[in-house]
Formats: sequence, C-alpha cells, structure tokens
Amino acid sequence: MRISTPLSFTVILLLTTTFATTFATTFEPAATRTNIILIMADDVGYECFGCYGSRQYSTPNIDRMAKDGMLFTHCYSQPLCTPSRVKIMTGISNVRNYSAFSVLNSDQKTIGHYFNEAGYKTLVAGKWQLLGAEHYKEQFRLKGAWPDQTGFDNHCLWQVDKLGSRFWQPLLDIDGDNKQFGKKTDYGPDVVNDYVLNFMEKEKSEPFLIYYPMILVHNPFDPTPDSESLKSKNKQRNFEDMVAYMDKLIGKVIAKTQELGIAENTLIMFCGDNGTNVSVKSTLNGVEIKGGKGKTTDAGTRVPMLALQPGTIEEGSVYDQLVDFSDFLPTCLDTSGIEIPTNIDGQSFAPQLRGKSGTPRQWMHCFYCSRPERTKPKQFVRNKRWKLYRDGTFFDIPNDVKEQNNLTGSETAEARVSRKKLQKALDSFPAKGEQLLKFVPNGR
Repeated sequence: MRISTPLSFTVILLLTTTFATTFATTFEPAATRTNIILIMADDVGYECFGCYGSRQYSTPNIDRMAKDGMLFTHCYSQPLCTPSRVKIMTGISNVRNYSAFSVLNSDQKTIGHYFNEAGYKTLVAGKWQLLGAEHYKEQFRLKGAWPDQTGFDNHCLWQVDKLGSRFWQPLLDIDGDNKQFGKKTDYGPDVVNDYVLNFMEKEKSEPFLIYYPMILVHNPFDPTPDSESLKSKNKQRNFEDMVAYMDKLIGKVIAKTQELGIAENTLIMFCGDNGTNVSVKSTLNGVEIKGGKGKTTDAGTRVPMLALQPGTIEEGSVYDQLVDFSDFLPTCLDTSGIEIPTNIDGQSFAPQLRGKSGTPRQWMHCFYCSRPERTKPKQFVRNKRWKLYRDGTFFDIPNDVKEQNNLTGSETAEARVSRKKLQKALDSFPAKGEQLLKFVPNGR
C-alpha cells in the first residue's frame, strides 16, 4: 500500500521557499529480529538531495533510498546538534532532560540501553559531543555521559573527552582509547565508516543496532578524498564534495547489508540533525535557499528523512505526516519487538513503514535552549500548517515559511480552532526547562 502520493511540484516549491504523547504499540516481532541502522548526518538540509529536487548536489545512494524505500516530507529535528542528539537518543523532549550544549546527562536512558537490554549488539559511531570535551568551559567539562555509559558495546567517535581533527589526520576515541591518526591520507569519516562495516561483518549473525551520527558534513569545509584538489579553499565547492562523500559512505553501508544477505532484515533510516550551515547557499527549483542551522524556522528544523527495508517498506512511497525526533526511539523499538516505554514523548511510526495506517502524529513539540548559560528558551508546538510559540506568536507556515507575519489577533475561524488545539498541546509540557544547567555526576 502506498502511504501517500509522490511530492507534487507545488509541494516541492513550498518546501524550497525557506526551507508527547506516548503511544505503546503492539507489534509482532519477526522470527529473526530486525537489525536497525539509524544514520544522522551533521548540518545538512533537504535542499541538498536529489530526491527532494536538487540538481546541485550529487546524492545517488540517498536518492536510491527514496526510490527503493520511503521519503518523508515532514520530519522535524531540533535546530542544533546537541539538542537533536539528546532528543533522538532518549525519545524525550528537551524541555524535560536537556542540560547544556555538549552534555547528555548520564542518568538518561538511551536507545543504546534499550537495545542492549534486549540482547542486541550495539554500536555508536561518528560524532559524540555529549560528554563536555576538553575545549569547553570547566562548567561543562566531563559533565555529560561517556559512550560506554549509554548502552553501547562498541564505539568509534570523534569528540568524546578530547577535540582534535575530525576530518584529515583525525583524533578518534575507539572503544575507550584515543587514537591520533598521523598519515596525511587518514580521513576521519572513512575510519568511522570502515569501523561500522567491520562491526556489521562481525555481528551479521546476531541482531544489532547501529546508531551512526555522521561526522560529515559539518564545517570546516575541507576537501574530501574525492575532491579534484586537496588544497581547495572554495568552501561552497568543498561543501558540495562533502555531501557527495557522505552519500558515498552511506552507499557502502547499504551495499554491506546486501553483501551480507541481511538487507531484508535490516531497517535503515537516514535523517539530518538540523538545517544546513548558514554560510551555505543552495538552489532548488530556481529558488535560492540559505542554510538555517540554529533557527527555529523550517530552515533550521525541517530535515531530510528516508527509510529503507526491502520487502517491508514499499518502493517509492512517500509519507507526508509529521515525524518528530522523539519518534525514532519508539519506532526502532517497535520494529524490533521491544516494549515501548510509557515515560517518553515519542510515538512509533513503525506501522506506517509497513504500509498500515498506524496513528499519525497530530502535532510536534520543540523546546530549544542551546546554551542556557546565555540564551533564552524558545518553545513551540506545530502541525503541518500552524505553529504556536510559548510567547503567543502564531504562524501559518506554508504561507509564511520565514515567520514574518504573526497572526495573533487576526486569525480566521479555522486558525482559531487550530490554535486552541495547539495551545492545549503546548500546555501539556512544562513552561520551563526542567534540567537546564543541572548536571548528574557520571561516576568518573
């Protein structure tokens, strides 16, 4: 069953102009437990992918995911990296458990814990930035969680307790040991991707979870191994090369599932952690789009998302209902036959992946306070059209994607009905962040 019709030209044009309720779902696990590979790219919006209409970037492997699987049109992240990582790993809105930038409190139960307890082999690889590394102020240093405290058996990560380079000649924490790569040809994303592939080879006969928050395509915008010139200073060109290289690495992961004969038993999901860097400009259907990273508008929060599982997800399907970052955790659990906890904000969209109607999300919630020591929180609830902030501002997003026309006081009857529903949803969350600048000792 096709979930919805493909993106029309009108919808694509609309996307380009600028860009919790808990549901415990009963799911019958397959005879062989489903593997999960959750890939999250760093700082890339949907305007950078051919499957969303781009002709500027080369993304054949991700485009093939859309052709062979499902494309999502309304997936929403947090506007910045650490807030998104905390939310996707815990299934909980930042208003309840976000402490500070670069920190995931060590008392939080993560996707790694749930799968580890269910007997899965677990791996996290890519970018961590959740402990409070050496370059942060002492107030935040080592105040978060170490990778092995979050339920992962193995890890290969950049920026755990130390910084170092992420791209050429990287410094990576591999299963608890910091390794400085010294050859000029050592490229961090390759090292991490090879670790992922080796893990898949090693654990192919056991159910596994791979959480892969990629190092690419965050600045600095350096040349990649495939760039025409390794000395290029053209940041825009280098960024485009980085997008292509990210796509190449994802293609290797997909190909590995086919090589190992586990493709049909592996759910692969891909998304971005927030909008593109604000210094990057892209063109989509003749419209120039400036990256919106760090902003609560669509340019900062509406991200690419695709899902692939041959034989389970219908080829070429499009899902045009809401997906919030808190939904990934319960969806992964649901897919794998693991009980969904009742104390999270996310809800599963696993039935929709399998062509069933499921329970589409009616609204999503965002609490954003990236650096609580110096920024004020922003909080909103939205559905596909209307968006209501905690301060009362109210927007019709399809007709005002840059949020320049506050409708408060001039709403139509239809808008007032939606506003009332969104206000009720907003009131179901705390008005203030419950954990801002509160740190839990990590025992080290």
